[in-house]
Amino acid sequence: MALEGFNLSFNYNCCFMIIAGAKGFAKEVFELLYRMDKPTDLAFFDNVSTDLSAKLYDAYEVLRTTEEVQQWMGPDKRFILGVGNPKVRRILAELLRSSGGTLTSIVAPSVRIGAFGIHLGEGCTIMDDCILTTDIRVGEGVLMNVCCTIGHDSIIHDYCELMPGTRISGHVELGENCVTGTNSVILPGVKIGANSIIGAGSVVTKDIEPNVVAVGTPAKVIKQLHAVS
Repeated sequence: MALEGFNLSFNYNCCFMIIAGAKGFAKEVFELLYRMDKPTDLAFFDNVSTDLSAKLYDAYEVLRTTEEVQQWMGPDKRFILGVGNPKVRRILAELLRSSGGTLTSIVAPSVRIGAFGIHLGEGCTIMDDCILTTDIRVGEGVLMNVCCTIGHDSIIHDYCELMPGTRISGHVELGENCVTGTNSVILPGVKIGANSIIGAGSVVTKDIEPNVVAVGTPAKVIKQLHAVS
């Protein structure tokens, strides 16, 4: 099968759906979902924020506890990640899975996905006008924001966040939980270690070690980060 791990023909309106998150990026995910299928059986989940009303846009319930999630879920129990931060995405995925939920991907209709050798893990969020060429593996929970591109033979490991306009060349590998800043460029053959952050507008010309922040053209390490357990 050319495209593994995701069914592009899935009808989001055929089931109850929860968006994990209820603020900035969650609203963008909702907008995408609304344009695709105008779902009526939809709720948001946010167990952290204290400044939200009971319903978003006066129509969609904001669930506060996992008990409310379990009561609200329909028979197929699907949820989409509506937050950006890799650590928070992972926490929400684990929390809602433990409540019986099924982690679900969402891919904008305008995304161009190659016909061969593409694997998308569960829970990917791929926003408008992204391009994946050929022979690419994208792990669980990866976020590709608008207008990102990934070149051939690249591997994007679990829970990476690609901010808008990221350009990833061929034979690139991003370790788990990496963040690439807006309009950053990763040149061919580069490997970026787990949990590292690439600054906005940076051009990465050589391998970057894990648990660091790198910025500039060419990108240089400016800060060490605590290792994520």
